[in-house]
Amino acid sequence: MYTHTVRLGFVIDQTACIGCHACTVACKAENDVPVGSFRTWVTQLERGVYPDVKRSFLVQRCNQCTDAPCVTICPVNALIKRPDGIVDVDRDLCIGCRACMQACPYDAIYMNDGHGAVEKCHFCAHRVDRGLEPACVTVCPVSAIIPGDLDDPRSKASQLIRNVGTTVRRPEQGTGPNVFYIGADEAALKPGSAARPNTYFCSERPPQEPKEWPDSLPLEKDTIVVHDVAHRVEWGWPVALYMVTKGIAAGVMMLAPFVAAFGVSGFAANFGPEILALAFTSVTTFLLIEDLARPKLFYRLLTRANGRSWLVKGAVVLGAFTLLVLLSLAARFAGLSFAADILRWASAALAVGVAGYTAFLYAQCKGRDLWESPLLLPHLLVQAILCGSAVLTLPFSGGGAAVSVFVASCLAHAALALLERHRRQETDNARQAAAFLGTVTLGPFRAFRDGLIIGVALPILLVFVAPVAAAVLALLGLFLYEHAYVRAAQLPPLS
Repeated sequence: MYTHTVRLGFVIDQTACIGCHACTVACKAENDVPVGSFRTWVTQLERGVYPDVKRSFLVQRCNQCTDAPCVTICPVNALIKRPDGIVDVDRDLCIGCRACMQACPYDAIYMNDGHGAVEKCHFCAHRVDRGLEPACVTVCPVSAIIPGDLDDPRSKASQLIRNVGTTVRRPEQGTGPNVFYIGADEAALKPGSAARPNTYFCSERPPQEPKEWPDSLPLEKDTIVVHDVAHRVEWGWPVALYMVTKGIAAGVMMLAPFVAAFGVSGFAANFGPEILALAFTSVTTFLLIEDLARPKLFYRLLTRANGRSWLVKGAVVLGAFTLLVLLSLAARFAGLSFAADILRWASAALAVGVAGYTAFLYAQCKGRDLWESPLLLPHLLVQAILCGSAVLTLPFSGGGAAVSVFVASCLAHAALALLERHRRQETDNARQAAAFLGTVTLGPFRAFRDGLIIGVALPILLVFVAPVAAAVLALLGLFLYEHAYVRAAQLPPLS
């Protein structure tokens, strides 16, 4: 008896596609997709110079990945990989953290603001379960969308993959995409390689997209995108601020065992690190919860925890850190100095995890190559030392070692930031994001440049005459840098 696993996927014949958008319309009607959002869409490019111009199309959607990063990162198991290979989402379980949107290399997930939950193409699973084809397949007038079991050598889709040259989108991500293309334009498969004018052939460019493309990035000659859909930047200033507050909470405890060597004494030395750590951990937790689309459901991080997600692991680290710091503070108030010192050392060790776990979370964001940098973990640890010295040792010491650590951490932060901006990046997406680092603004500030000026150059100049002002400027500059870093990674197009 013939048996095999099931892996549903699509073959899309772009040599047959006429760009009619019937698949998009059918999908929106079948799945009640809100205005401005799409589960499948058609990007259109023009290549050449008049009168020798050719238009090509690329039908885009969820790739039903074999190793789906959205499933791995979802902290509450709202996204699942079904036995038939379909990646589905239960919007009733979603808490709206939007981490899956950062993990998807194909921009295939959108936020349904009306429900406060994410949605995506799910291969019309409700139709498949009844033995029907997806809605997009039934309406395609040229039969360009071919669904099938890619593990069944007898299926038409498998035969096309085996016998006709096919390509996939962003294979370098290692997700095992299960949407294969016949005859797709190479520029369409490489987002960001074609120019994007301010207007499309039938509409204005969406306002949430960056209008300026960095001059340092090459574009394919005589190739432009003439139609595409918009994708929002989902993580903004709250995430940047969370990076700073978490850095402070971790940094003060990393330096806590050494406060005497920095010249800190009295109440600030005995109780200051723990009080500051608890205060900024509380702010960090508030920012994380408030940034959820459905903040009242944050408890599902505990009740429906996905142990593979670094959002969950990070929450565990933060919880354990908070408990240790509380115990250390309680022991200090009770006069148990030896126990308090032991607990302070334990808190300092765990603070390294608090500072660094975001590097592993970002590494799960397969759609944002800039965040997958090997420099991120050491950079986060340096930032934590910078934050800790700015809040704990610099304001309460007489200078000396505290100033040395502050200046050294400022310089190390600047060096790592500049190296991230100018080093050789491994992928097109990372190169584009690194270039966007220089273009991100926040109010009147050019975030990356001014972040280093305000957060490094000025504090070093002021540290001997106005240490408190130097500390405040260092934190403000770090926030500007984090805003640039968080936003720039989300600006390169993925479709």
